[in-house]
Amino acid sequence: MIRHHFTVDVEEYFQVSAFEGVVRRADRDRLAPRTPDVVPRLLDQLARHDALGTFFVLGWVARRHPGIIRDIRRAGHEIASHGWDHARVRDGGRTEFRDSVRRSKRELEDITGEAVQGFRAPSFSITPGREWALDVLIEEGYHYDSSLFPIRRPGYGYPAAAPDPHWLQRPAGRVAEIPPTTLHCCGLRIPAAGGAYFRLLPYALTRAAFRSCERRGLPGTFYIHPWEIDPDQPRLDVPWHTRIRHYGGLERTASRLDRLLGDFAFGPISDTVAAL
Repeated sequence: MIRHHFTVDVEEYFQVSAFEGVVRRADRDRLAPRTPDVVPRLLDQLARHDALGTFFVLGWVARRHPGIIRDIRRAGHEIASHGWDHARVRDGGRTEFRDSVRRSKRELEDITGEAVQGFRAPSFSITPGREWALDVLIEEGYHYDSSLFPIRRPGYGYPAAAPDPHWLQRPAGRVAEIPPTTLHCCGLRIPAAGGAYFRLLPYALTRAAFRSCERRGLPGTFYIHPWEIDPDQPRLDVPWHTRIRHYGGLERTASRLDRLLGDFAFGPISDTVAAL
């Protein structure tokens, strides 16, 4: 049986990139956190389906809620890094990125007592021209990355990336790349890995993408955020297109997750990397 990757980007609802023009970084500590209430619900849902996954955690969240990180690990899930404060790679240079991945790795390792192997860039922001970030990850002791989304989309995406798990040889060494799942159809590569694509598009798209992975004998990679199963989160005053992308489908995400977890088996990314 193919065990796909169930991944969670652990961040607060107000830290998403689409809200950067509404919520200043300096104001984040003044907003009530939702993660302590929502993550346990997600852990319970995974436990009901005997599913394990990889949780990419912001260092900012880990510093404020270390007990949640310990709960995730005690439940058998892998802890990986999502950077420190959800700053996109394109918003800084090597120095800022190195500080982010080093601080988050150290914070998570101090909490769990275990080495952190994996990283995912906020908003999949390792894009063409920013491959240097992969070298920084290797130099900082990461074994795999899950940031190269093999699609063409404004804001993020790495169209030339291979769609399945593979090794990348870089000047700094070698790193495993675990891309989010896509579906190849009619000459196009369609995003089908999770997030808004999972909430707003037909479930059949996600199912078809993971069935396609199984036919190739390879695991697919799904991703979700805790705020996506939290329809009661505060509503921010944002443009209509941002409202649709962020708030659309929140009420049905949990039931869709139950369907996905019933249709497929899931495990952590670290198991795949060990077998590559």
